[in-house]
Amino acid sequence: MSPTRFASEHRWIYVCAILLLLALVVVGLIQYDSVKTTADAHKKANQLADELVAAGYSRPDTGGVVRTLGTDGGNVCHDPGSALKSGLWKINLSNGAAGPGQRPVISDRRVVEAEAIILGVYCPDKLEKIQDKVDDLKTDDTVRR
Repeated sequence: MSPTRFASEHRWIYVCAILLLLALVVVGLIQYDSVKTTADAHKKANQLADELVAAGYSRPDTGGVVRTLGTDGGNVCHDPGSALKSGLWKINLSNGAAGPGQRPVISDRRVVEAEAIILGVYCPDKLEKIQDKVDDLKTDDTVRR
């Protein structure tokens, strides 16, 4: 049996090996991008947790922060100064009742500071847009510690 005949008979082995190698390269590139994104998300989540602890809050679960905010801040950074977000934010600062029993309250200063810390870590360029609205809110130390 000559070497050229042997190679031509088993050409399918070479073709399969090349296709398998190409598939592994594609999978490797996809996994690399995923791992890089996850590492960036964990880095930002740890930075947020450290800043929250430095501000006097309890340390959040970084896994939950990664799933919720990702690398770009998710929904928190999507136009935080819009009228809809501002309205929903003020509703969440109410007494917790529904319907006619719902009343505005003077919220605790620390509740408002937490969102500012999140914006400062994930989208510092958008913090300035909402800082005026935060400064206009009437807050006080309303929670006993």
